[in-house]
Amino acid sequence: MTFESQLSNFLNGFEKLIVLGVGNELKCDDGVGPYIIKRLKEQNIENNNIMFIDSQTVPENFTGKIRKENPSHLIIVDACLMGCEPGEVKIVNRYDFASIGISTHSMSLSFFVKFLEKDSDIRIIFVGIEPESMDYADNPTEVVEKAANEFINILKGIIA
Repeated sequence: MTFESQLSNFLNGFEKLIVLGVGNELKCDDGVGPYIIKRLKEQNIENNNIMFIDSQTVPENFTGKIRKENPSHLIIVDACLMGCEPGEVKIVNRYDFASIGISTHSMSLSFFVKFLEKDSDIRIIFVGIEPESMDYADNPTEVVEKAANEFINILKGIIA
């Protein structure tokens, strides 16, 4: 199954979607989550049913906002060491969170997801993008930027 069809299946029938970008913009490809949120916000597709949040490296700071918004669906997007080619985009199984390198945030994403799911019907997926470089730089590498833009176009095609 392609990434696009997996994402489309996940979003089928969504009522309210939040896309949460996670990462450190000062560490090259680790900033891909915030990069994606910035580009999505520039496209003016946010509305009462679609929200984009740049959580930087502290997604846990947005649990209250996410719960208040009560989305039916949440997509978390972040750089993720999955052993793939740089720029590869995959939906990461939540049970694999512990065995892969996910970004630089302070709180475990598996704990974050469990907290959001507690007493809620929210559907959550994690979209990982394989980084090429995590060195200090304030823009993603070309290959990761291209992957991020492809993800944006796929997402827009599904939700538009």
